[in-house]
Amino acid sequence: MSKYIFEPGHTEAGFRARHMMVSWVNGMFKDVHGEINFDLEDPVGASFTGVIDATKLWSGEPDRDAHLRSADFFDVDEYPQIEFSGLVTERVGVAQFRGETELTIRGTTQTVPLEIRYLGQWVTPFWEGDENKGDMRRIGFEAHTRINRHDFGVSWQGELPGGGVVVSNEIGIALGLEAIHEGDLEKTGAIAFYRGDGN
Repeated sequence: MSKYIFEPGHTEAGFRARHMMVSWVNGMFKDVHGEINFDLEDPVGASFTGVIDATKLWSGEPDRDAHLRSADFFDVDEYPQIEFSGLVTERVGVAQFRGETELTIRGTTQTVPLEIRYLGQWVTPFWEGDENKGDMRRIGFEAHTRINRHDFGVSWQGELPGGGVVVSNEIGIALGLEAIHEGDLEKTGAIAFYRGDGN
């Protein structure tokens, strides 16, 4: 299998929760670093691993973001990173797979199932100023799952009249991934750049 390095500027992890029983709150983490070993012809057993900077959580509302970063939720002062590693376990279509990941939030690790879709590959140039340093193979994926946040100790809750809750216990998670072939990164001299901030 070929190794691909996450392009952190175009990789993100998002979450979705019900609010006050009637609406949705969406948030995301953009600083996601990692790698995936993948071969479309033989995808079962493909492995991946990643680290998310939890301190960069964003939901579009500063007071809510501060609360989500606090000990009531992600407790980023104590647990600044979210980690995941897993495998593709089954092919269910031409570009659809099932997998599982060991997800670690607030120091607690749980096995989480994933629905994975391969979005394809494209060859792109790598430019430094006006000079094309060479071609790079990029691949993309999207993955979805749902978790119970209490399984990870993300357990703050407020109650509403009639048995309602302020925040849903079940949380939807979506990962959008772009990754670049490690050999192409080395060949073009871009490996240090793409292991950093991306662009």
